[in-house]
Amino acid sequence: MAIRVVVADDQELVRSGFAMILDAQPDIEVVGEAGNGAEAVELARSLTPDVLLLDVRMPVMDGIEAARLVTAEGGARILMLTTFDLDEYVYDALYAGASGFLLKDVRRDDLVHAVRVVAAGDSLLAPSVTRRLIADVTSRRPARGGGGGAVAPSERLDVLTPRERETLVLIARGASNAEIAVEMFVSEHTVKTHVSNILMKLGLRDRVHAVIFAYESALVTPSPEG
Repeated sequence: MAIRVVVADDQELVRSGFAMILDAQPDIEVVGEAGNGAEAVELARSLTPDVLLLDVRMPVMDGIEAARLVTAEGGARILMLTTFDLDEYVYDALYAGASGFLLKDVRRDDLVHAVRVVAAGDSLLAPSVTRRLIADVTSRRPARGGGGGAVAPSERLDVLTPRERETLVLIARGASNAEIAVEMFVSEHTVKTHVSNILMKLGLRDRVHAVIFAYESALVTPSPEG
């Protein structure tokens, strides 16, 4: 069955270009286009797509707020696109529930790959923004300390087994399931089980949010060279 996609961007040429690229794929169907965030939310509700491709900056309602509304309702998985490689957009988009973040100069093949990855329930970040995300998460960590009875991220780690902790560290370091399997001397199936358990126990949406959690909890820290 084809992956159903809604494309939202206030620039018609950009929107139609992305839609044309995706619609040309045998396993992807663009079911709707929106020119602003409010339209995107309505289409997500009425068309129930698998993936919602959202521009960050749009009139009426921006992509961040649209992502927040759609994910709160348990709707489509979100893939954000923007011209601006800025920390605040990445951080806010991911906390709004986005599962992927790409720059608009993404290559055709990488765009198609990203839609497939996100639709499959995984997550994806452009390599150029990963380092910025990590730096931003760690810089904000003190401001996000627990308060009012909230459980701090470091305390939540107690629910993980030692092997699950080890898996989370490797995820945060950017390792794939295959690479984790080699490092831990286990099968990829076992790694997938560990990953699923980590996401379930910590209440995380996907691997990107697992990376954020790992840095917020100080389970891993940025390497000196960045």
